Amino acid sequence: MTNYRIHNQRAIIDRRTLSERIVALAEESGAQKARPEILALLKQALDSGREEIRRRLEEKPSAGYECVHGQAFLIDQLLRVIHDHVTDHVYPVANRTAAERLAMIAVGGYGRAEMAPQSDVDIAFITPTRRAPWCEQAIEAMLYFFWDLGLKVGHSSRTVDDSLRMAREDLTVRTALLEGRFIWGDRGLYDEISKRFWDEVVKGSERQFLTEKLVERDQRHKRMGDSRYVVEPNIKDGKGGLRDLQTLYWIGKYIHKVRSAAELVDVGLLTHGEYRSFRRAEGFLLAVRCHLHFITGRAEDRLTFDMQRRVAERMNFADRPGKSAVERFMQFYFLQAKRVGSLTGVFLAHIEDQLSRKRGQRGFFAGWKQKAREIKGYSVFGGRIAAPSGDWFRKDPVRLIEIFQLAEANGLEIHPETMRQITRDSTLIKDDVRDDPRANALFLDLLAGRNDPEMVLRWMNEAEVFGRFVPDFGRVNAQMQFDMYHHYTVDEHTIRAIGLLSKIEKGELERDHPRSSKLIHEVSSRRAIYVAVLLHDIAKGRGGDHSVLGAEVARKLCPRFGLDDAETELVAWLVLNHLLMSSTAQKRDLTDPKTIEDFVSEVQSVERLRNLLLLTAVDIRAVGPGTWNSWKRQLLGELYDAAQERLRLGHLRHGRKERVEAKKAAVATRMDKNAGLIAEIGEQFGDAYWIAEPEDVIALNLVQYRVAREIKDQLSIHCEYYEARGATLVTVIAADHPGLFYRIAGGIHLAGANIIDARIHTSRSGWAVDNFLVQDPLGNPFREASQLDRLKNAIGDALANRIELVPKLAQRPLPRNRAGAFDVAPRVNFDNTASNRFTVIEVNARDRSALLNRLARALFEAKLMVHSAHITAYGESAADTFYVTDLTGGKISGESRLNEIRKRLLEAASDHRQKQLEDA
Repeated sequence: MTNYRIHNQRAIIDRRTLSERIVALAEESGAQKARPEILALLKQALDSGREEIRRRLEEKPSAGYECVHGQAFLIDQLLRVIHDHVTDHVYPVANRTAAERLAMIAVGGYGRAEMAPQSDVDIAFITPTRRAPWCEQAIEAMLYFFWDLGLKVGHSSRTVDDSLRMAREDLTVRTALLEGRFIWGDRGLYDEISKRFWDEVVKGSERQFLTEKLVERDQRHKRMGDSRYVVEPNIKDGKGGLRDLQTLYWIGKYIHKVRSAAELVDVGLLTHGEYRSFRRAEGFLLAVRCHLHFITGRAEDRLTFDMQRRVAERMNFADRPGKSAVERFMQFYFLQAKRVGSLTGVFLAHIEDQLSRKRGQRGFFAGWKQKAREIKGYSVFGGRIAAPSGDWFRKDPVRLIEIFQLAEANGLEIHPETMRQITRDSTLIKDDVRDDPRANALFLDLLAGRNDPEMVLRWMNEAEVFGRFVPDFGRVNAQMQFDMYHHYTVDEHTIRAIGLLSKIEKGELERDHPRSSKLIHEVSSRRAIYVAVLLHDIAKGRGGDHSVLGAEVARKLCPRFGLDDAETELVAWLVLNHLLMSSTAQKRDLTDPKTIEDFVSEVQSVERLRNLLLLTAVDIRAVGPGTWNSWKRQLLGELYDAAQERLRLGHLRHGRKERVEAKKAAVATRMDKNAGLIAEIGEQFGDAYWIAEPEDVIALNLVQYRVAREIKDQLSIHCEYYEARGATLVTVIAADHPGLFYRIAGGIHLAGANIIDARIHTSRSGWAVDNFLVQDPLGNPFREASQLDRLKNAIGDALANRIELVPKLAQRPLPRNRAGAFDVAPRVNFDNTASNRFTVIEVNARDRSALLNRLARALFEAKLMVHSAHITAYGESAADTFYVTDLTGGKISGESRLNEIRKRLLEAASDHRQKQLEDA
């Protein structure tokens, strides 16, 4: 890694000419007087060198190595010039003593000569003794030059003995010295510390270094999201990033004393093909990092959504049908990260094997070897399964599927050498293997495995077997979705969903998925639900409706896998409708009988309903951390129960009157001594209230309503944590008047809360009883007393006109950083068939704190009455659904009237309107 060549070096910096000009200035005016002019020369050299490196990267946007080596070369030459100037002119010594010696050593990334444009300059100053005044003066003078040039310098000044002592104690110092590279000064000091480092620090500590480095790596991965498929990856420290490749090099260098990554091949840790992959992945990642540094002008290593577009453009990625330039760029990035993961696994397993063999050659059991057992011709030893010969898979390519199935069924890892064979021989998978009944039966057994199908499918994917055996899956390999909702690539999301289904089946997620944990044991075909999870997103990135296209893929693949006609039809239906249940639960009013009727008319059977709930639950949860919560569980559960009742009985168990009476009886039981309020106050509310609200909320509403009326309170606000829904319940009781809803929504938004559900009721005596469920921007409820008080005060201020809502709300930041990187065009849809009583309006727009308030105000200005609202956030966008009537209680009809409402809502949701309000 430290051997590099720079094309046309003097175009970057001409050290000889620069040195001669500095010497001339120093001799003419003296070092101190000439310092400003010398600094200006150095600054000019630095700026022109950086500009030349930038120009070269723009000319060859994938030349990552050339860029980082050029940057290291530029800094090397500047440091050498500064060193010579300081030692010759600033603090000259005619005859230096043995103590007056100094060596400059590059460490870290700079030591590898891999330096991104804005990286720190990490230097170790090595001196013979601790107290050497000349050395201290010279180091200080050099540092002032570095700082005055604007370089970010990470430096240390130690003796040889101190450096070695600290290296033994501190892993960071040891790693820095491991990569130490001589820059300038006393070569003898560098040679001494280098030799003693290998003799006194490294020798005998190889296993300790390996263990500590792997712990360090795991902690770093955990901080960065513990997946190489997060959609805003850190290209330096993230899983599958540059630091993982560097860790391989550190370990190889520490244990085998290799001087470059190429020598990892010589010691048997990488094959020639793997080394080429290493170089290709590292070169690409270095290029991306350099572009990030040039674009931002700082040491930026996170590939955020806004940066992804710009880097993709700079690296000449172009749009293709069904896939944008940024999606193609990120797919290529994730393929490199995946390759880094494969290399890491094989490399570390080989290191472990080598160290184990060395350990086995010593001590009492030296020479004793445990005999391997055999499974279907494979060798099994130490918890690993291995191919018995180098031509094992060439003799029968179906074994490329079989070995993964055996590994899953028997809880085994695959030997690293065998993984190499599998990757090498994966090209043997052609149509004859794909159509082989035994291969498909083995794959199905693996997919629906009882132990850990997620882990083994991930191995299969990284070995390139998965995508070759199921080419449709290969098409979504490493494919990202350019939005803020999906956290992972399509293949990683799918494999995680399969793992979640397996955990649900084993009862490991019963607390979060109690209903699903029971239903999975009631489905007629467990293999059908596993195949449905595999195929639900299989057609993403093809330029059409991925549900429709995916159902076509399912009808083609299921018979190949060995599913019968009934199973194939079930899987195809599930893939076609895999978004139906989540969309209905989150965007529709589940207390409206028409919602259930429409849903059931699509589902048609209890068997489909069971499978659809399972698929929906794992699909939502596998999107990423925090996307599954008790609110979504409650909504899906309510929809499932209502639909199951309708499917089993052929109709809803009770009519409207019976449902109201049953609800009143249940509330009476819950209220105990206060049950009299049902007769006293309950008659103030119509049937719609009793059907829409759950029993516990009604009980709270009735008590609050009575207290408010007794004390003649014109405004009553109650807030409490609502555990069953994973949200905070906010109930506002006030004299009903036009615009009440949008003002309450504005107050809630000003308190920093997001509304996820709202139900609006008016008593027969003209009092509004509005129930809201709210969460913070991260999807958590408000629980603390201070948070609840903030909600109450903000609502009170909004309703009393003590604050100007519009400008205050406009000034609040977007709920998610970098949401502005996405193009979100607002859309408005009307549906007069989704409810018998209401017109359903769905607005999709960029998510922002004031969105619901603005939309509600637009509806108020359009003279519409909102009866319920249901809000769902999808990363940078939101879908707000309103059940509305006109002022007479009728549905909205007439093309001109609908167009007028659409125009108002589009204007309220537009970025243009947001900008106007921000600037007001």
